[in-house]
Amino acid sequence: MRRDIFQAIADPTRRAIIALIAVHAMTPNAIAENFHTTRQAVSRHLRILTECELVKQEFQGREIYYSLEIDKMKEIDNWLKQYRKIWETRFIQLDQILLANKKKKK
Repeated sequence: MRRDIFQAIADPTRRAIIALIAVHAMTPNAIAENFHTTRQAVSRHLRILTECELVKQEFQGREIYYSLEIDKMKEIDNWLKQYRKIWETRFIQLDQILLANKKKKK
């Protein structure tokens, strides 16, 4: 079952996991140590992130390491760009209005 990446990143725990493994690959146990939850709950979150292809698994001996899938993160960033442009335009317009109001007061 392919999951929606935006539903996956909507969960704060999954966003925190993404932030952790963005720095370096980690095992599920190492990830779980950062949360006040069970190892099984963390594994569930990792499964969802893996199904969305936001993280990838790398086997090293008997250990599984999870790391960030950069291309999928770029997909999210590309989607956000359209909204970033809208908000940047609005902030520029707000700055211009505030500056004009400030000049009128002088």
